[in-house]
Amino acid sequence: MNFLRLLPVILSLLLLGAHFSRAGMLPLTLVCVLLPVLLFLKRPWVPRLMQVVLVLGSLEWVRMILVYVGQRREAGQDWARLAAILGGVVAFTLVSALVFSRSRALRKRYNLE
Repeated sequence: MNFLRLLPVILSLLLLGAHFSRAGMLPLTLVCVLLPVLLFLKRPWVPRLMQVVLVLGSLEWVRMILVYVGQRREAGQDWARLAAILGGVVAFTLVSALVFSRSRALRKRYNLE
């Protein structure tokens, strides 16, 4: 059952890894793809690390919204749908960071209580 609770975290990290892969940033891609392995460790620092990474990932998505919307506006193309989709990705990534504090089972697993 904990796997289902952690699924948003894993998906957010993999999506961020795909973003970095598309940008040709192999080291960041590898970090994002390998970070979910740390979720097997039952240490209190693991959720905190994931939360920091997910918040930083959200900031990267916000940065990409600004970059892509600027490019679309310069080209005279529609940008609202792009902004809405990436805004959803930002929200999903931020909510993923909350699973550790909102789930009693995960707080217990990582000794956060």
